[in-house]
Amino acid sequence: MKRFTTLFNALDSTTRTSEKIAALRAYFQDAPPADAAWALWVLSGERLRRSVSTRALREWVARRSHTPLWLVEECYDAVGDLAETLALLLPPPDDGKSMPGPEGAGVARAATHGEKETPPLHKVMEEWIAPLRSLTDQEREERLNRSWDRLRGQELLVFHKLLTGGFRVGVGKKLVTRALAETCGMDPAVLAHRMTGRWDPTAEAFLQITSPDADLPDPGRPYPFFLAHSLDGGPEELPGPPEDWLVEWKWDGIRGQLIHRRGETLIWSRGEELVTPAFPELAEAARVLPSGTVLDGEILAWGPGGPRPFADLQRRLGRKRVGARLRGEVPVIFLAYDLLEAEERDLREQPLQERRRRLSALLEAAGIGSDPAVEPASGVPLALSPPVTVHDWAIAHALRDTARTRGVEGLMIKARASTYGVGRRRGPWWKWKVDPLTLDAVLLYAQRGHGRRASLYTDYTFGVWADGELVPVGKAYSGLTDAEIREVDRWIRRNIVDRFGPVRAVEPELVFELAFDGIRESSRHRSGLALRFPRMARWRQDKPPEEADTLEAARALLRHSRGEP
Repeated sequence: MKRFTTLFNALDSTTRTSEKIAALRAYFQDAPPADAAWALWVLSGERLRRSVSTRALREWVARRSHTPLWLVEECYDAVGDLAETLALLLPPPDDGKSMPGPEGAGVARAATHGEKETPPLHKVMEEWIAPLRSLTDQEREERLNRSWDRLRGQELLVFHKLLTGGFRVGVGKKLVTRALAETCGMDPAVLAHRMTGRWDPTAEAFLQITSPDADLPDPGRPYPFFLAHSLDGGPEELPGPPEDWLVEWKWDGIRGQLIHRRGETLIWSRGEELVTPAFPELAEAARVLPSGTVLDGEILAWGPGGPRPFADLQRRLGRKRVGARLRGEVPVIFLAYDLLEAEERDLREQPLQERRRRLSALLEAAGIGSDPAVEPASGVPLALSPPVTVHDWAIAHALRDTARTRGVEGLMIKARASTYGVGRRRGPWWKWKVDPLTLDAVLLYAQRGHGRRASLYTDYTFGVWADGELVPVGKAYSGLTDAEIREVDRWIRRNIVDRFGPVRAVEPELVFELAFDGIRESSRHRSGLALRFPRMARWRQDKPPEEADTLEAARALLRHSRGEP
């Protein structure tokens, strides 16, 4: 635990990539495999299922530290990070006295020096945190009191981050993979593939993953996803003529890999979540494919008119079981746009145009056509994502302008000669999304942020005019510069008119231009509308609140996005 805490401090104290990689390499070179496995697992974004509610943690820390619960809540509101709040409130276990335990019983401190030594990371995860799920609340509090007795300083902070699952320290999976690959002398792409999907944080698994000669057969293992960069200008800025590029629609669904190997069919999302239970009809459809096939594509809610709103698809996400009724209400389709594996042979190093040719032939041989409008009607929710014919970039501009009415987000532009890489690599693949919709709205409510923004009001609720009053239409917390955030925060503190828990109502005077990717009807909101991915495009200091947009203007955007007059 001490070694992992040192790593945490090193990662948290710098923004330089080279220094983060150096810290990771030093850790993986020295850490025992059992500890390194858990460190890799946690730093890659995995987490144990939460075993203690945050409410219970706040109550137990309040009891142990003799702090009123309301003051714990106020501290949390000010600090913005629960793990840091708890670590700051807990008294240091250095006076040799017993701390209050459940029902006032004393919890004796460790008596021997050996018991006071902090155990290694794998023991903290496997013997301190994981077993908490099977205990009663009283037993959990007793266990945690004993754990708190043996932790010092920053170890408390790291322990609570591991316990709550809120472990974010400024490194992503790609950076961790790069550092570990350098440490063990492996190709980062090979290591990334081994780390993708299901693996247990054990010493044996870590040694296999990091061994250049290890053979890791796993019929359910997905490949790391290849991601596209945003195209800020137009495609005419890209090298080569349009003929060098494959153009497709950018579908508004979730990215997925459909894997059919050795009698097993699995569907993985881009976030490395197994989503097969949510889409059983897709797994059934994949059985017509040859064994050893991996498709990359998009899962969409689909109706007779084509793609349905993403909000419909959300009804299927996260479910462990989908009944016949929901399947009927929200039919789905898998639109395949890449072939990563055929006959258990990795095709990622082949050029895109060859992978697409083989994908088309494979689907055709399986009796699946290339028209997604036909496939769901035929009972096979699997189809080829059709390419978009573009002879010059002026056509691409015209097609992109129709994207929103087609229910798509824009265009994908991929180099025909490109291989299938790992992560986001600038150059081969581009996403050219439609321009966002915008509304000028008035700031109504504000709430403090989290982390480094915990002391500032950064989370805002905005409204538009309807029948002479302002109606909330959306929330946003991104888009402003740090200087603008500080200025708005000062204004909010001077103009609070009411309080609702952590929320502050303010004078309706500031106007902001909101940008958002979509708009839909919603019975959950007073305005009857919901905005998708709203953010602040700019602070309209030139505009009085009376000139902000109306609810009717927002409804006009909804009609326009549907292609209605």
